[in-house]
Amino acid sequence: MTELAQVPLTALKGVGAALAEKFARVGLENLQDILFHLPLRYQDRTRITPIGALRPGQDAVIEGVVAGADIVMGRRRSLLVRLQDGSGLLSLRFYHFSQAQKDGLKRGTALRCYGEARSGASGLEIYHPEYRALSGAESPAVEQTLTPIYPTTEGLTQQRLRQLSEQALARLGPHSLPDWLPAELARDYQLGPLDEAIRYLHRPPAGADLEELAEGQHWAQRRLAFEELLTHQLSLQRLRQAVRAQQAPRLPVAKRLPQQFLLGLGFQPTGAQQRVGAEIAYDLNQPEPMLRLVQGDVGAGKTVVAALAALQALEAGYQVALMAPTELLAEQHFLTFSKWLTPLGIDVAWLAGKLKGKARATALAQIAGGTPMVIGTHALFQDEVQFQRLALAIIDEQHRFGVQQRLALRQKGIDGRLCPHQLIMTATPIPRTLAMSAYADLDTSILDELPPGRTPVTTLVLGDSRRLEVVERVRAACREGRQVYWVCTLIEESEELTCQAAETSFSELTAALPEVQVGLIHGRMKPAEKAAVMDAFKRGELQLLVATTVIEVGVDVPNASLMIIENPERLGLAQLHQLRGRVGRGSAVSHCLLLYHAPLSQLGRQRLAIMRETTDGFIIAEKDLELRGPGEMLGTRQTGLLQFKVADLLRDADLLPAVRDAAQALLEHWPHHVSPLLQRWLRHGQQYGQV
Repeated sequence: MTELAQVPLTALKGVGAALAEKFARVGLENLQDILFHLPLRYQDRTRITPIGALRPGQDAVIEGVVAGADIVMGRRRSLLVRLQDGSGLLSLRFYHFSQAQKDGLKRGTALRCYGEARSGASGLEIYHPEYRALSGAESPAVEQTLTPIYPTTEGLTQQRLRQLSEQALARLGPHSLPDWLPAELARDYQLGPLDEAIRYLHRPPAGADLEELAEGQHWAQRRLAFEELLTHQLSLQRLRQAVRAQQAPRLPVAKRLPQQFLLGLGFQPTGAQQRVGAEIAYDLNQPEPMLRLVQGDVGAGKTVVAALAALQALEAGYQVALMAPTELLAEQHFLTFSKWLTPLGIDVAWLAGKLKGKARATALAQIAGGTPMVIGTHALFQDEVQFQRLALAIIDEQHRFGVQQRLALRQKGIDGRLCPHQLIMTATPIPRTLAMSAYADLDTSILDELPPGRTPVTTLVLGDSRRLEVVERVRAACREGRQVYWVCTLIEESEELTCQAAETSFSELTAALPEVQVGLIHGRMKPAEKAAVMDAFKRGELQLLVATTVIEVGVDVPNASLMIIENPERLGLAQLHQLRGRVGRGSAVSHCLLLYHAPLSQLGRQRLAIMRETTDGFIIAEKDLELRGPGEMLGTRQTGLLQFKVADLLRDADLLPAVRDAAQALLEHWPHHVSPLLQRWLRHGQQYGQV
């Protein structure tokens, strides 16, 4: 029997070249694709419901006799057909109808129809039902299986998809659709046969549990979700192997520079920093590229870890690039690293999108000439940037960068031959389930200790009716010599409106607190203006800083001990946690006030309660994932991750550990099964790593 993956759609009855082209647009090119194009939901047309037992909102099959058909003139002209079956009366309403249709619905015609019953002007009504006339004494049999509802697109009707899937199912068997999961694995993980699972999901039997199917918990759905997650895992593992197969410069463990650096720091690294530092030092000393993700909660001291890694490459005589997602943050890193490295006799270059003309040409010449430490934004990726001896790329706040961008760094290695090591840092802890699937190509280290002297932040949730009390609290904090952040957010994610909101709050607070020095920072200001305000705040010249969420990452002012966030219900948990991490950086007791606008939705209440209860970024990330789903957290577009056909990361998270083990076993024992699986599930270029 021919494999269904080899049989084009045109082999099916009723599919010509034009229709095949329509299908190809949505990625359906052969019979296997049709079988993997699964229903979204099901309708139960396996039994006839008496009209008297109908409830509003219920989908049902009805049989009855036409008692009358009239054209009714309301706001819109419609055809109203009365149907009775001895148990009750029902109306069928058609807004689009022809005379021939009206003539076909004469009094006394027996009908079988299907649709959703709703409460209408004449009692229960079904709008535009599917129907057919029943002739003769023999009533045709009802459906034997549940009716599938497929994802459709323009020009592809349910009817057409049902016909095609019917024809494809007729050809389905264990040989025409090979099962690439070896029998041993299927047995170990209790997975049923693939062809049975597919057959079941296209045509569930009459007694099937609709709820179980809707929740995605049926064994057939789990079987396919397992195979799909396994394929994604294999794709990432393959990518990892490809990177690992590349050569990287070996960087011996540094002795001199780290010692000098730690002496100058004035404090000892935490146990966690030392542990992660050792893991990185070991990786850098290998001949294959390091791919390591360092997750640390806000304020766990990732920058020190990054500096220690950089020094290992610098001592070996190579270049290091550090990349940040925003100019503000890149600039901050530039200042920090200049302060740390200049005393060690190491030059630091800077490149951002805003550098123009002469300054840009100078920066590019410095980088090409071999300046040891280079700091910048995405601008470092551009083709015109040539490194002399790049051995390590440090990427801050990974969740803003895509897989593709991570891979683009390869080209920047030495002579295009040696691949730079990559250290990726994030302060947005990634829940384990996501890390296992989205970042399976990375080794993970966790900084789970806060430096000594950091105080936990107390969080309060208040309604904005208590705004005056909050302003008084700000006054008291400033009087004690503390500094305060006031963060404005807005529903409309438009920069314009958020800036206006910040400007309004700025003028109100300036008027209410005449004795306090107030600064303003938002996205519409020029970078130089932003930097000047930030510096003044750092130096303590400003006591209160009104800002939009531009201050979310990386701003470090130890004297700031109070933060007010307006309308926190409009932000995700991860973002709130990031913002909150701007206070509590010194030894003073710090507070974060979440000033919400009533009424709060159920979700809003849940989110703010989580913020109040915990300051652990990892718990917050888990909860955030539950409440918002993975798309938001990963920045969907970056990973290709969420283009799952069957699997759902949240629902099927419990499968992930088994999936990882199965992926390892496949690669070791059945490597020839990997390509057919990737071909089946990821044929349309959703494979990671295709830069």
